[in-house]
Amino acid sequence: MITKDMKISEVIRNHPETVAVFQQFGLSCMECQIADYEEVEYGADVHQVDLDALLSELNRVAGKG
Repeated sequence: MITKDMKISEVIRNHPETVAVFQQFGLSCMECQIADYEEVEYGADVHQVDLDALLSELNRVAGKG
């Protein structure tokens, strides 16, 4: 399960299919140098993205939800 506390780079590394979800929500995380340090929750907050919607879609695409 992908959680708000996971690093964005960890999510992308373990579930590369989630790149499209991050892009869909306006997060260009695969190009961001701080993805290794930034949690999903922080990225959503910075980009004013609904965290619950993002997590739901990430988990759906990753087959975890």
